[in-house]
Amino acid sequence: MEVTVNKQLDAKGLACPMPIVKTKKEIQNLEPGQVMEIQATDKGSTADIKAWAESTGHQYLGTKEHDEVLKHYLRKASADEEKAETKHEDILSLDDLLAKVEGNEEVQILDVREPAEYAFGHIPGAVNIPLDELENRFEELEKNDELNIVCRTGNRSDLAAQKLTEKGFGNVKNVVPGMKDWKGPMNTKQ
Repeated sequence: MEVTVNKQLDAKGLACPMPIVKTKKEIQNLEPGQVMEIQATDKGSTADIKAWAESTGHQYLGTKEHDEVLKHYLRKASADEEKAETKHEDILSLDDLLAKVEGNEEVQILDVREPAEYAFGHIPGAVNIPLDELENRFEELEKNDELNIVCRTGNRSDLAAQKLTEKGFGNVKNVVPGMKDWKGPMNTKQ
């Protein structure tokens, strides 16, 4: 089965958040119902694009992998399908999270990056549940605890925070800007 593609987007070699940033910009140039192929090499892009499509009303059609290039397919939503992109409003700065960690506060940190990203450096005690696995692993988290969600830049963690809030988690914070700017203690597991 061949997919008729109206627009191709080259996001190969780009790391989060750039594949999704470029996708958001380019999808505006499509007509409702048209399909865009996003070519990416960032393994996290699958979860990012799926979650972003779900949050905006665009239809994630699927992903095919060929020679280590992920080809994501998105169908642009019609005006009645599309919904405004939302952001999780309850945020926590990296500095505030660092103060909690260094102050030995009991803090629950959920790292939604891919396992390889987590392995190369994560906040001590952080639990790793990649964004694309979150739907199937909610029961591993305590609904009443404060959950501080981190990713590389704050985009995947924003989408995760929205999903958790929708599932009844009451005290969810999106940590911004993300691990790329973290200056605190790190564990590595390789």
